[in-house]
Amino acid sequence: MLSAATSPAAVSFLCQNEVYSSSNPFPILTNSVKYPFSNFSKNYSLSSSSSSQRPFSCTVKVSVSDGTETIKDEEGINQTPKEESALNSIEEDIRQTRRSDDWKAARAYKEKGSIYEGRVEGFNGGGLLVRFYTILGFLPYPLLSPSHACEEPRKSMQEIAKDLVGSLISVKVTQASEEDRKLIFSEKEAMWSKYSGKIKVGQIFDARVGSVEDYGAFVHLLFPDGYYHITGLVHVSEVSWDLVQDVRDILNEGEKIRAKVIQIDRERLRVTLSIKQLEDDPLLETLDKVIPQEGQSGFDSSTASDDVNIEPLPGLASICEELLKEDGITDVKISRQGFEKRVVSPDLQLWLSNAPAVDNQFTLLARAGRQVQEVHLETTLDLEGIKKALQRVLERVP
Repeated sequence: MLSAATSPAAVSFLCQNEVYSSSNPFPILTNSVKYPFSNFSKNYSLSSSSSSQRPFSCTVKVSVSDGTETIKDEEGINQTPKEESALNSIEEDIRQTRRSDDWKAARAYKEKGSIYEGRVEGFNGGGLLVRFYTILGFLPYPLLSPSHACEEPRKSMQEIAKDLVGSLISVKVTQASEEDRKLIFSEKEAMWSKYSGKIKVGQIFDARVGSVEDYGAFVHLLFPDGYYHITGLVHVSEVSWDLVQDVRDILNEGEKIRAKVIQIDRERLRVTLSIKQLEDDPLLETLDKVIPQEGQSGFDSSTASDDVNIEPLPGLASICEELLKEDGITDVKISRQGFEKRVVSPDLQLWLSNAPAVDNQFTLLARAGRQVQEVHLETTLDLEGIKKALQRVLERVP
């Protein structure tokens, strides 16, 4: 302890080095350093490691003697009311300085995108309360990693939160406003930084279905360490090759599936997944598979005919008319027909060839019951363009 026998303005105080981490909110005192009050300042260094240290902070003990009445504090040291008031004022200044520096550290974490290891100190109806030095930040439940719910799917979010109290959690700072006293964390962003580099387009993951919406399903990807770290979206158009009216008819929350990565947006932290692309598109069939050549089994070649007297299958004429309205298609005609030895489908089906258009000629296959008809298109479209044109036509035709 230092003392000054003159005016309070001459007071010096003792600062003690302390190590301060998220796992120990109380300072561990080390070596003593003497600082004049007028020159008092603190500095932080930002580390990207899992735990951060504060270089030093201060606790103050002051003794001033000016001839006035003295009292003893809890440590038995003589203090006057003026001394006690001065001490309280200095301690409050130090607390304010410490909090201000902690907010600066939070903003630095946000700007650098560094991962912070924070201790969960509690929870409420909206999320977890996570300690950041002297500040208590907030981690909303939607920003938790999906691994917690996937590990214990039968537990409610409140039960999961209760189990996390006292544990350390990796987070990123997403908001840090000292004026609004708002410090928001995201565990999802921290997991993205750690694991998104291990994802590649074309990769197939075991996964678990999360929430199911009208526009698709959020799916959690299982990594080799046994945890579900990252969530992707399977759009309704990527659920099945068949027309999907309601995603909930096909996928259920908690269901285990496999999904293929078809797109990664690293700037927006998004992964697009597909379930249907785990299988070949049933519309892209080789004609040789569907209508074998003469002499092959499965097709009655004696019933094949030219297009002179061919009557289109029910509904096919309307489709041909609509195809002519599409840009890039200049002619549509039925070239030949035949009969299969088995019924493929009672309803009209259209199939595309895997082969690209040659000399602006492309072939579709129409099937209903046992009957098969080839439809020739004259078009400048590529295979994908033809497929999209056909999809638009089928949406217009009842």
